[in-house]
Amino acid sequence: MKIKQVQDRKEIMNDQSTPLPVMNKQKKSAVAVAVLVSLIWSSTFVIVKFGLETLGPLTIAGLRYTLGAIVLFPFLLFGQKERKPIPKDLWLKLVLIGISAYTIGNGALFWGLKYIPATTGSFLMGLIPLLVMVAAAVTLKEVPTKWQVFGVAVSLAGSALFFSFGLEPGESGGLIILGVGLLGFMAFSLLGRGIARDRSLDTLTLTTLPLLIGGVLTIILAALVEGLPQFSARSIFIVLWLALINTALGYFLYNHALRELTALEMNMIMNLSPLFTALLSWIMLSEHLNGLQIMGMLIMITGVVIVQRGKKTNQDDEITSEVLD
Repeated sequence: MKIKQVQDRKEIMNDQSTPLPVMNKQKKSAVAVAVLVSLIWSSTFVIVKFGLETLGPLTIAGLRYTLGAIVLFPFLLFGQKERKPIPKDLWLKLVLIGISAYTIGNGALFWGLKYIPATTGSFLMGLIPLLVMVAAAVTLKEVPTKWQVFGVAVSLAGSALFFSFGLEPGESGGLIILGVGLLGFMAFSLLGRGIARDRSLDTLTLTTLPLLIGGVLTIILAALVEGLPQFSARSIFIVLWLALINTALGYFLYNHALRELTALEMNMIMNLSPLFTALLSWIMLSEHLNGLQIMGMLIMITGVVIVQRGKKTNQDDEITSEVLD
């Protein structure tokens, strides 16, 4: 009996001495990189506001994504020794993805930022996962779980609280324009989801080609609507920064972090974007939020987190995050 008690005590001591699982260095590094990506993409809204002082919104969007695609193109051409030719039926989808994500989605986003604060733009972009969930339920018959429905209700409550003080003059038009952009992003997510699931194309191809297609089409549209741009040293710097840092480097770091993080973990970190944008807007643009707006933003983010964690399966939604900022 005594021998058994001693053995039991040893087992208890061994259990107590067993260290709790800790995050390894690679995982910590990936989390830090993901937070940096969220910060970089959050700054897009602020930088675009500065760019709008001298350039048209479509011009900024078109140049940013075209230059970003040019930077990524060498990696696409020489990154793999053997690259399969793209089937003809996928080219139409790539064109539609480019138009919906960059020409319509980001073009409307940049245009809408002429009339609304950067923080409001980032806040509304956080609602995209909810729109995608609703659209997928209708078009793809992906029935949401009860937790997802609850998450939508929480996010809507946060949105109502955020806008409870009403809108400033001119902001309603900006919200309508941005609403069109949100529909573009929603269409992009639905189009890209099938390709990503079937692994029909690698991530680099699925990013670079629509980036180039949408960027070039947006430049053409900008020339027709806004005319030829008048560049200054500041506007050139802003466009190059958006293309090289916020697009090319952001994309590279995002995919680097995904080597250690799951898509769900990455999306959780990307949900910090509205908070980062609010902080940067306060520092650089003197935009202020009242207490109810901050509370509404936190409630909305909580709702999005509930929606993402309430999925029936661990769906691969990386593609949605790659181009939203």
